Amino acid sequence: MALKNVKIQGSWGENMQVNLKARNFEMKIDQPAPMGEDTGATPLEYFFFALAGCIVTIGKIIAKQKRLDVRGIDVEVIGGLNPEVLMGKCDSERAGFQNIKVIVEVDADMTEDEKKAFVAEIDSRCPISDNIENASDIVFEVK
Repeated sequence: MALKNVKIQGSWGENMQVNLKARNFEMKIDQPAPMGEDTGATPLEYFFFALAGCIVTIGKIIAKQKRLDVRGIDVEVIGGLNPEVLMGKCDSERAGFQNIKVIVEVDADMTEDEKKAFVAEIDSRCPISDNIENASDIVFEVK
């Protein structure tokens, strides 16, 4: 099977802003004041947006495929990291999140075990959680 490529573009914006484009969609990344102007979410927040968005999307796909009467899925993602690393003040820890907690609330007439199985299947099919749980090779090409 051929791989589907996903592509975005990012470019330097004003102050701490980053301008992003995916297909016909544009968005902005920024930092909270006083470092930035707080005109957009941070890269870390977008990372969690991607995880939550994937969980809900895959949940909808599974519910439709299995004809499950799911009325809604709410997701909260919380993670802790050491900001001293990304600021260059510490190099004794990794830059990424030390932990990520995903709280999924499924609104459906299911038992707790059925909800757990549903969320486990979501996790097994979500490309974003897969990329968090299993490292993908990243190649930097400098032009």
